[in-house]
Amino acid sequence: MKLDRQRQIEGFLALALFALTIPAANWLIGHVGTTCVPNGPCLVPVWPGIEAPSGVVMIGLALVLRDIVQRRLGPLAGLGAIAIGALISAFLAPPAIVVASVAAFLLSELADFAVYTPLQRRRFVAAVIASSIVGLIVDSIVFLHLAFGNLDFVGGQIIGKAWMVLLALPLMHLLRRRDERLGLAAA
Repeated sequence: MKLDRQRQIEGFLALALFALTIPAANWLIGHVGTTCVPNGPCLVPVWPGIEAPSGVVMIGLALVLRDIVQRRLGPLAGLGAIAIGALISAFLAPPAIVVASVAAFLLSELADFAVYTPLQRRRFVAAVIASSIVGLIVDSIVFLHLAFGNLDFVGGQIIGKAWMVLLALPLMHLLRRRDERLGLAAA
């Protein structure tokens, strides 16, 4: 029973952090960056000579956190997290990007879910990598196309989100190892 309680606590913590990434991304895109484009996003460098809207760091993290929610609380909780995230995005995104934010969020998280779900029980870290890559590509293309009518920052979007996924991978590996050591199975 103790492991079930631990799994629930960790799952709800991941859900809370996941929910916070959405308003953080929407706020960052309009307020934080080395450059802020008039009537456009604030940009941050993600690679030498490549910039991306600053919300990318939070979206890369959101993709990984949603995977943890699902691992700890189950697939229905993973889908519930996607619905909660879409609602938060709809209420908090700046009016000019609300449709783009909600559509990109829903489509990318559902793509992440579709890839992660069949892989995660056998190969957790590989599932996080594969699902995050698919999700970040979908999110980048849908968001930029709908929000700005072009894909000018798509390379930077993908790189920026990939950095966050890459930074999270050692933690995912440690989480998997700890789960194995404790006998804590995925929900």
